[in-house]
Amino acid sequence: MSTTGLRPPPVPAARPRTAAAATTGDAPPPPGSTLRRLLAHPRFMHHHRLVAAVVATNLALLGYGLTAGWWRGPATPGALGAAALANVALAVLVRQQYVVNLLFWLATRAPTHWPLRIRATLGKVYHFGGLHVGAALAGTTWYLAQLGALTVGDAPAGALVTGYAAAVGLLAVVGTALPPVRSRRHDLFERTHRLGGWAVLLLLWAQAGFLAGGPAALATSPQGGVLAVLTASIALPWLRLRRVPVVVERPSSHVALVHFDHGVTPFPGSSTAVSRSPLWEWHSFANVPAPGRSGFRLTVSRAGDWTGRFIDDAPQRVWVKGISTAGVANIETLFRRVVYVATGSGIGPVLPHLLAGQVPARLVWVARRHRDTFGDGLVDEILAHQPDALLWDTARDGKPDMLRLAWQAYRAFDAEAVICISNRPLTWQVVRGMEERGVPAYGAIWDS
Repeated sequence: MSTTGLRPPPVPAARPRTAAAATTGDAPPPPGSTLRRLLAHPRFMHHHRLVAAVVATNLALLGYGLTAGWWRGPATPGALGAAALANVALAVLVRQQYVVNLLFWLATRAPTHWPLRIRATLGKVYHFGGLHVGAALAGTTWYLAQLGALTVGDAPAGALVTGYAAAVGLLAVVGTALPPVRSRRHDLFERTHRLGGWAVLLLLWAQAGFLAGGPAALATSPQGGVLAVLTASIALPWLRLRRVPVVVERPSSHVALVHFDHGVTPFPGSSTAVSRSPLWEWHSFANVPAPGRSGFRLTVSRAGDWTGRFIDDAPQRVWVKGISTAGVANIETLFRRVVYVATGSGIGPVLPHLLAGQVPARLVWVARRHRDTFGDGLVDEILAHQPDALLWDTARDGKPDMLRLAWQAYRAFDAEAVICISNRPLTWQVVRGMEERGVPAYGAIWDS
């Protein structure tokens, strides 16, 4: 581990200067109350709470509809279809890039003099994917119910054929998104979501036309208006599809620094989706703009077949689409002071915030031979903006206790929150451990 330019922290104890000193510093206190530990458990994270809230809302709608007679008589298919379409619309729109940026913008309007508990809750805005999941599950259920009502009713044959085809597509999209399938067959999940989603949208247009009695009637119906909005939302990112030149710098066989300068300078903490085969595979990386310079960088580390090929066979051009989208670390402005905990290439999403300097921050970066892996230029750039950074070299000092390091930095820096960018197990170790001790903590939840 190496540290540079250390200043006395605003606490009596001195900041650790060596790996041995760091591991013998203040240990985190025991977890708090049983309720606090329960709420910090991954099963009860805000993402899952939002899923439960959407499902509960739909169950309440079902109950009310039963008492109001919505689900009886000839109007039943229409009522079921309206409930299905409303949920599908929520599932699609909440993932739209402009909507995502709007959600982050609204959540981060809270001033830092507001109570910390309110700001800490607003910081969980990146769990919005729970709305997507809950609405997709509810919408599929409502749609299957509508299809059943159409089958036993006097529905046009075309509506039934397109309806059953759309149902197969919806079940495929939902089935491949289940965590066990998604984690093992991510490429299948991604392609089914994209191509299957497009197919389902076309089939919904066709079915709605049959049920409305033709294109002219559909064009003036509420269902046609909602489908038009969904179509525009899905098409918009693809209307911005471009193939742009890149310059790839490879400081080691593990990392590639990809430089873009095609007239776009994204905001710090946003992400860009890139691809070499735009119909099949997309990967998002954190944008690293440099203050006062046009363009930006991406940090690509070897983490699978696609990134490995990208590093070993660097392209001269890549595809980009959509707009730059806010990421988890953009919630930093809700707090007066934050601690960033990053491992390996997790420094990529952290770096733009360190360079922008919008919020006083302290960095803890755990990696293997920082300079050999990421290059002297990147490390020197980080230390120029973060002279108090704690750089832990796992090749020299072994694997650290991440929670302990996060706790010590939080205490020494008198921070209000901890943001962790790492792999899933380490992120949950830090986020859950800090939240069990009453500290606002944030990290990616792999729901997008």
